[in-house]
Amino acid sequence: MNDTVAPPASPTLPGETIRLRGLQAPASIHVDRWGIPHLRAENEADLFFLQGFNAARDRLWQIDLWRKRGLGLLAADFGPGFLAQDRASRLFLYRGDMEAEFSAYAPDARQICEAFVAGINAFVDLVEAEPARLPAEFRALGTRPSRWAAEDVVRIRSHSLTRNALSEVLRAIVLSKADLATDLLRKHLEPMVEPVRPEGLDLSTLGTEVLTQFKLATAAVTFSAERLAAPLDDWRRWTAVTDLGDVVMGAEMEGSNNWAIHGSRSESGRPILASDPHRAHAAPSLRYIVHLDSPGFNAIGAGEPAVPGISIGHNGTSAFALTIHGADQEDVYVYETAEGDRNSYRHGDAFSDMDVVRDNFAVKGHPDQTLMLRFTQHGPVIAEDVANRRAVAIRTVWSMPGSAPYLASLASMRATTLEEFRTAIRRWGTPSVNKVYADTSGTIAWTPAGFAPQRPNWDGLLPVPGDGRYEWSGLLDPAEHPWRVDPLEGFVHSANEQNLPADWNHAEKTYGYEWVEASRATRIRESLTRGPLLTLADCTALQTDVLSIPARRLCALLLTLPRGSAPELWAAQTLLEDWDFRLAADSAAAGLFEVFLTKHLKPRLLAALVPDATLRPLLLPQDMESLLLVLENPDARLPAAARDALLADCLMAAFHDCESRMGSCPSGWSWGKLHHGYFAHALQGLTAETATLDVGPFPVGGSAQTPMHTGYRPGDFRCTFGASVRLVMDVGEWDNSLCINAPGQSGDPASPHYADLAPHWAQGEYVPLLYSREAVDRMEMQRIALVPVAD
Repeated sequence: MNDTVAPPASPTLPGETIRLRGLQAPASIHVDRWGIPHLRAENEADLFFLQGFNAARDRLWQIDLWRKRGLGLLAADFGPGFLAQDRASRLFLYRGDMEAEFSAYAPDARQICEAFVAGINAFVDLVEAEPARLPAEFRALGTRPSRWAAEDVVRIRSHSLTRNALSEVLRAIVLSKADLATDLLRKHLEPMVEPVRPEGLDLSTLGTEVLTQFKLATAAVTFSAERLAAPLDDWRRWTAVTDLGDVVMGAEMEGSNNWAIHGSRSESGRPILASDPHRAHAAPSLRYIVHLDSPGFNAIGAGEPAVPGISIGHNGTSAFALTIHGADQEDVYVYETAEGDRNSYRHGDAFSDMDVVRDNFAVKGHPDQTLMLRFTQHGPVIAEDVANRRAVAIRTVWSMPGSAPYLASLASMRATTLEEFRTAIRRWGTPSVNKVYADTSGTIAWTPAGFAPQRPNWDGLLPVPGDGRYEWSGLLDPAEHPWRVDPLEGFVHSANEQNLPADWNHAEKTYGYEWVEASRATRIRESLTRGPLLTLADCTALQTDVLSIPARRLCALLLTLPRGSAPELWAAQTLLEDWDFRLAADSAAAGLFEVFLTKHLKPRLLAALVPDATLRPLLLPQDMESLLLVLENPDARLPAAARDALLADCLMAAFHDCESRMGSCPSGWSWGKLHHGYFAHALQGLTAETATLDVGPFPVGGSAQTPMHTGYRPGDFRCTFGASVRLVMDVGEWDNSLCINAPGQSGDPASPHYADLAPHWAQGEYVPLLYSREAVDRMEMQRIALVPVAD
């Protein structure tokens, strides 16, 4: 049992002493003024116990919901409206050998996970003993947090980022009705290839509905009064909780920037490493910054609160970070099923039986429900057409040991030399990432990491028959992944672009052909190449840089258009001609340009290039590089004269649009009047207790194409994707390092750190990432002493 003992641990600091079963020795949590917890333990077992306890202290609702979503346990708390999502989630759980699973990450991964969940459970015990500690979300919905098992940490896969099942199905639909040029408007390919069309599979019979279960399994949990009140008979209605357009946009906008600068290019002579992962904005933030300090291991950085360790940060000797790399880790398989037996599918010359699992699902207010899950040798069955004897399954790396997202950080975060780091990231499974590295010896490096399936006779760009003709031959050997170590240019970087070596044999060593367009990467390279020696301030400025490469390229066309007699065209061009292409929040030209691009050019260009209106929704949000290439290289689809007329019409329409949105005088316009950062809570407004959980709005600059990634919804320009956490690390002088997390470190609405960092984030400001005990102690604002209690 846990007891809270007064008075506080320090007469001058708010704090408390808590007695805990499960600790071996006294430990402590030191929270600095920005809400960053610095955890101190006397051994590593206690350290990871403390990490779990602290994650629950600050993020209990978030990690409890993460677990229930991932394990398919939502309906037990929230009712029949969540049963379909539970079933979808269980389709993608890891179901293999647990010893192989734990050993894939680190020799002591099981022990670390056991200590971590013991810490979470210790806080759940504390909440049960002291109900006042229960976060508001549980009280609002009448639920309680659950206890964890170590296996829970590693079995859940569906919150990872793999690719490209959704794109395969969309491409199949487009190619069955149009040509590759049309599909490239949706997604550019690098290097350019003609997708292999599998023999014997009619692509026209596929529709987006085949991915309903996959979308549902990977969707965030949403709440509404109607869903919470859904009757059991209606549980199948609650499958399309996420719009296709939202899913596609999310897949395009989740990415990151990172770079490492060699000491020869820095003013201090020390390496600098920077990272700012881009994900969906929410309250609380996806990421959590934590400091883990025990004898023999002392690391600080960001990770996901439900996962032990850190994935971005440093350990006092080496710094490390990641961005998404474009390895194709998914395939869609289509099967012929047997006459009269929907659980049997053709494979080779015979039919094979599916594995059929009858799973039990608890449902609030109702008896348990038993639902059937079916699996082929490739993966879970996500759709079927009984009348036409077809079934569809997804093969992903999630079914393999070692693919729990980010958990291989348990090995890589402890590496203190490049060789140790190389060895550690051989374990990395998902998500596929660009790793950048720097250490106190002066070394910097880049490499991709993650499982990369090898497809000997196709390219992974379209669904294929599941009859055995299209099989993975294995994974690319990590020893064959490319490396850049201490390059002559003095830096390494990545921004989700196609960044493999120029002579890389894509057919022989396959990663994939779908990447994020290179605008951010181009701007980062420009900034790191130019000018004098680089500083931490240069890196924070680059992370918050809002120069748009697409704006620069499109304005080169817009400003060569004849001025003509239309006054609004003249006024729009005048506004753009002195613009520096920066999407600053206070820029009128930036507001005009983004309204022009999003509201007028994109839909008008799509209408001009795609006669079939039914295809246009499938091509959204449109590939920026393809859009630019079409405009910069007129052809028979859009000759130069037609292009110029289209650009002029769209620019004039955008000018009038801005007048209606922001007033008749351009001096009163600004991008920040339209474009707002916003952190939405899943329960906002659902009850009186959850009426004020959202954080925002905050006027912000940038777009999805600027290094300061602020991807927005086309409908209302609300920024819904981008960097919540940013880190810039001074390698070797660690207390100089900087960071920001938004909206705040805590997920507890009652905490002063729930939203305190959001205004700083919106202004592009940073707070210290303190490391030494002396520096931390000077900025300590709260101390929690933890005392072991004997069983």
